Amino acid sequence: MKISVLTLFPEIYRALDESIIGKALQKGIFEVELFNIRDYSKDKHKKCDDYPFGGGAGMVMTPQPLHDCIQAADPNHNALRVYLSPKGEKLNQNRVTELAKLDHIVLVNGSYEGIDERILKLDIDKELSIGDYVLTSGDFASLVVINAVSRYIPGVLGSESSTEEESFADGKTLEYPHYTRPQEFMGVSVPEVLISGNHKKIFEWRKEQSKKITEERRGKE
Repeated sequence: MKISVLTLFPEIYRALDESIIGKALQKGIFEVELFNIRDYSKDKHKKCDDYPFGGGAGMVMTPQPLHDCIQAADPNHNALRVYLSPKGEKLNQNRVTELAKLDHIVLVNGSYEGIDERILKLDIDKELSIGDYVLTSGDFASLVVINAVSRYIPGVLGSESSTEEESFADGKTLEYPHYTRPQEFMGVSVPEVLISGNHKKIFEWRKEQSKKITEERRGKE
Protein backbone atom coordinates (compact mmCIF):
# COMPACT_ATOMS: atom_id res chain seq x y z
CA MET A 1 0.00 0.00 0.00
CA LYS A 2 1.02 3.59 -0.64
CA ILE A 3 -0.31 6.51 1.40
CA SER A 4 0.33 9.92 -0.15
CA VAL A 5 0.10 12.81 2.31
CA LEU A 6 -0.47 16.41 1.17
CA THR A 7 0.57 18.86 3.85
CA LEU A 8 1.96 22.30 4.66
CA PHE A 9 3.89 20.77 7.57
CA PRO A 10 5.83 17.69 6.44
CA GLU A 11 8.00 17.78 9.56
CA ILE A 12 5.04 16.53 11.60
CA TYR A 13 5.35 13.14 9.93
CA ARG A 14 8.76 12.44 11.44
CA ALA A 15 6.71 10.79 14.19
CA LEU A 16 6.12 7.91 11.77
CA ASP A 17 9.80 6.98 11.94
CA GLU A 18 9.32 5.59 15.43
CA SER A 19 8.08 2.29 16.86
CA ILE A 20 6.33 -0.47 14.87
CA ILE A 21 5.21 1.87 12.07
CA GLY A 22 8.76 3.11 11.52
CA LYS A 23 10.09 -0.45 11.29
CA ALA A 24 7.39 -1.38 8.75
CA LEU A 25 8.26 1.67 6.64
CA GLN A 26 11.96 0.82 6.75
CA LYS A 27 11.21 -2.72 5.58
CA GLY A 28 9.05 -1.40 2.73
CA ILE A 29 5.90 -3.17 3.93
CA PHE A 30 4.01 -0.01 3.02
CA GLU A 31 4.97 3.47 1.87
CA VAL A 32 4.17 6.99 3.08
CA GLU A 33 4.87 9.61 0.41
CA LEU A 34 4.94 13.27 1.50
CA PHE A 35 3.97 16.21 -0.72
CA ASN A 36 4.56 19.77 0.48
CA ILE A 37 1.56 21.75 -0.81
CA ARG A 38 3.63 24.94 -0.74
CA ASP A 39 5.92 23.53 -3.45
CA TYR A 40 3.00 23.69 -5.90
CA SER A 41 2.01 27.29 -5.26
CA LYS A 42 2.41 29.60 -8.25
CA ASP A 43 2.54 32.63 -5.97
CA LYS A 44 6.03 34.13 -5.92
CA HIS A 45 6.03 33.95 -2.12
CA LYS A 46 4.62 30.37 -2.15
CA LYS A 47 1.49 31.63 -0.44
CA CYS A 48 -1.24 29.01 0.03
CA ASP A 49 -3.97 30.91 1.87
CA ASP A 50 -6.12 34.04 1.49
CA TYR A 51 -9.02 35.90 3.11
CA PRO A 52 -12.46 34.27 2.76
CA PHE A 53 -15.04 35.79 0.43
CA GLY A 54 -17.88 37.22 2.50
CA GLY A 55 -15.61 38.07 5.40
CA GLY A 56 -15.04 36.22 8.63
CA ALA A 57 -12.18 35.24 10.87
CA GLY A 58 -9.14 33.36 9.71
CA MET A 59 -7.72 32.38 6.34
CA VAL A 60 -8.72 29.75 3.79
CA MET A 61 -6.36 27.56 1.77
CA THR A 62 -6.45 28.59 -1.89
CA PRO A 63 -7.46 26.05 -4.56
CA GLN A 64 -4.56 26.26 -7.04
CA PRO A 65 -1.75 24.78 -4.90
CA LEU A 66 -4.02 22.06 -3.55
CA HIS A 67 -5.36 21.07 -6.95
CA ASP A 68 -1.92 20.89 -8.53
CA CYS A 69 -0.52 18.95 -5.58
CA ILE A 70 -3.38 16.42 -5.74
CA GLN A 71 -2.76 15.97 -9.48
CA ALA A 72 0.93 15.33 -8.80
CA ALA A 73 0.15 12.72 -6.15
CA ASP A 74 -2.60 10.99 -8.14
CA PRO A 75 -2.48 12.08 -11.80
CA ASN A 76 -4.91 9.44 -13.10
CA HIS A 77 -7.22 9.44 -10.09
CA ASN A 78 -6.51 5.81 -9.25
CA ALA A 79 -6.34 6.47 -5.50
CA LEU A 80 -9.02 7.21 -2.94
CA ARG A 81 -8.67 10.92 -2.17
CA VAL A 82 -9.53 11.72 1.43
CA TYR A 83 -9.84 15.14 3.06
CA LEU A 84 -9.50 15.18 6.85
CA SER A 85 -12.31 17.33 8.20
CA PRO A 86 -14.51 17.59 11.33
CA LYS A 87 -17.45 17.62 8.89
CA GLY A 88 -16.54 14.23 7.46
CA GLU A 89 -17.80 10.72 8.14
CA LYS A 90 -16.62 9.39 11.49
CA LEU A 91 -13.62 7.11 11.30
CA ASN A 92 -14.40 3.75 12.89
CA GLN A 93 -12.94 0.27 12.81
CA ASN A 94 -15.00 -0.84 9.82
CA ARG A 95 -13.77 2.12 7.77
CA VAL A 96 -10.20 1.46 8.89
CA THR A 97 -10.30 -2.13 7.63
CA GLU A 98 -11.88 -0.98 4.35
CA LEU A 99 -9.12 1.58 3.82
CA ALA A 100 -6.46 -1.03 4.59
CA LYS A 101 -7.59 -3.08 1.57
CA LEU A 102 -6.80 -0.27 -0.88
CA ASP A 103 -3.60 0.05 -2.90
CA HIS A 104 -3.31 3.84 -2.73
CA ILE A 105 -4.81 6.52 -0.48
CA VAL A 106 -4.25 10.27 -0.79
CA LEU A 107 -4.70 12.18 2.48
CA VAL A 108 -5.32 15.91 1.97
CA ASN A 109 -4.71 18.08 5.03
CA GLY A 110 -6.19 21.52 5.50
CA SER A 111 -5.00 24.24 7.86
CA TYR A 112 -6.27 27.63 9.03
CA GLU A 113 -10.07 27.74 8.54
CA GLY A 114 -10.02 24.92 5.99
CA ILE A 115 -9.81 24.65 2.22
CA ASP A 116 -11.69 26.19 -0.70
CA GLU A 117 -14.96 24.29 -1.24
CA ARG A 118 -14.22 23.86 -4.94
CA ILE A 119 -11.40 21.45 -4.13
CA LEU A 120 -13.88 19.24 -2.28
CA LYS A 121 -16.17 19.20 -5.29
CA LEU A 122 -13.46 18.77 -7.94
CA ASP A 123 -10.83 16.58 -6.34
CA ILE A 124 -11.98 14.81 -3.16
CA ASP A 125 -13.71 11.42 -2.94
CA LYS A 126 -14.37 11.27 0.80
CA GLU A 127 -14.24 13.46 3.90
CA LEU A 128 -13.19 11.75 7.14
CA SER A 129 -13.32 12.94 10.74
CA ILE A 130 -11.60 11.41 13.76
CA GLY A 131 -14.02 13.12 16.15
CA ASP A 132 -16.22 16.08 16.92
CA TYR A 133 -13.49 18.57 17.76
CA VAL A 134 -11.26 20.97 15.84
CA LEU A 135 -7.48 20.62 15.38
CA THR A 136 -4.95 23.20 14.22
CA SER A 137 -4.49 21.18 11.04
CA GLY A 138 -5.63 17.92 9.49
CA ASP A 139 -2.14 16.49 9.88
CA PHE A 140 -2.76 15.15 13.36
CA ALA A 141 -5.88 13.39 12.09
CA SER A 142 -3.83 11.99 9.19
CA LEU A 143 -1.35 10.52 11.64
CA VAL A 144 -4.24 8.75 13.38
CA VAL A 145 -5.53 7.40 10.05
CA ILE A 146 -2.07 6.18 9.00
CA ASN A 147 -1.49 4.48 12.34
CA ALA A 148 -4.91 2.81 12.43
CA VAL A 149 -4.84 1.66 8.80
CA SER A 150 -1.24 0.45 8.75
CA ARG A 151 -1.93 -1.99 11.59
CA TYR A 152 -4.17 -3.95 9.20
CA ILE A 153 -1.55 -4.19 6.46
CA PRO A 154 -0.12 -7.74 6.51
CA GLY A 155 3.33 -7.82 8.05
CA VAL A 156 3.17 -4.56 9.99
CA LEU A 157 2.35 -6.09 13.39
CA GLY A 158 3.88 -9.49 12.69
CA SER A 159 0.83 -11.34 14.03
CA GLU A 160 -2.72 -11.22 12.69
CA SER A 161 -4.05 -12.21 16.12
CA SER A 162 -2.98 -8.78 17.41
CA THR A 163 -5.79 -7.15 15.43
CA GLU A 164 -8.30 -9.99 15.70
CA GLU A 165 -8.77 -9.72 19.48
CA GLU A 166 -8.51 -5.97 20.12
CA SER A 167 -11.16 -3.30 20.71
CA PHE A 168 -13.68 -2.99 17.87
CA ALA A 169 -12.27 -6.04 16.07
CA ASP A 170 -15.89 -7.06 15.53
CA GLY A 171 -16.88 -3.47 14.78
CA LYS A 172 -18.79 -3.07 18.05
CA THR A 173 -17.19 -4.16 21.33
CA LEU A 174 -14.36 -2.86 23.47
CA GLU A 175 -11.48 -5.11 24.40
CA TYR A 176 -11.35 -7.18 27.58
CA PRO A 177 -8.85 -6.37 30.42
CA HIS A 178 -5.25 -7.59 30.18
CA TYR A 179 -2.99 -8.84 32.98
CA THR A 180 0.66 -9.92 33.12
CA ARG A 181 3.26 -10.80 35.77
CA PRO A 182 3.47 -10.48 38.72
CA GLN A 183 0.35 -12.41 39.70
CA GLU A 184 -0.23 -9.97 42.59
CA PHE A 185 0.60 -6.26 42.55
CA MET A 186 -0.03 -3.88 45.46
CA GLY A 187 -2.62 -6.26 46.88
CA VAL A 188 -4.53 -6.72 43.64
CA SER A 189 -4.49 -10.23 42.14
CA VAL A 190 -5.02 -11.48 38.61
CA PRO A 191 -8.51 -13.03 38.17
CA GLU A 192 -8.33 -16.76 38.96
CA VAL A 193 -9.88 -17.76 35.66
CA LEU A 194 -6.86 -16.42 33.74
CA ILE A 195 -4.46 -18.75 35.57
CA SER A 196 -6.81 -21.73 35.52
CA GLY A 197 -5.56 -23.12 32.22
CA ASN A 198 -9.17 -23.65 31.12
CA HIS A 199 -9.18 -21.97 27.70
CA LYS A 200 -12.94 -22.29 27.26
CA LYS A 201 -13.61 -20.49 30.55
CA ILE A 202 -10.98 -17.86 29.71
CA PHE A 203 -12.64 -17.23 26.34
CA GLU A 204 -16.07 -16.92 28.00
CA TRP A 205 -14.70 -14.58 30.70
CA ARG A 206 -13.06 -12.32 28.13
CA LYS A 207 -16.21 -12.23 26.01
CA GLU A 208 -18.34 -11.31 29.03
CA GLN A 209 -15.86 -8.63 30.14
CA SER A 210 -15.88 -7.08 26.64
CA LYS A 211 -19.67 -6.96 26.68
CA LYS A 212 -19.78 -5.48 30.18
CA ILE A 213 -17.17 -2.77 29.46
CA THR A 214 -18.85 -1.83 26.19
CA GLU A 215 -22.26 -1.43 27.85
CA GLU A 216 -20.77 0.62 30.70
CA ARG A 217 -18.77 2.99 28.49
CA ARG A 218 -20.69 3.07 25.22
CA GLY A 219 -24.20 2.05 26.24
CA LYS A 220 -26.25 -0.88 25.00
CA GLU A 221 -26.68 -1.25 21.24
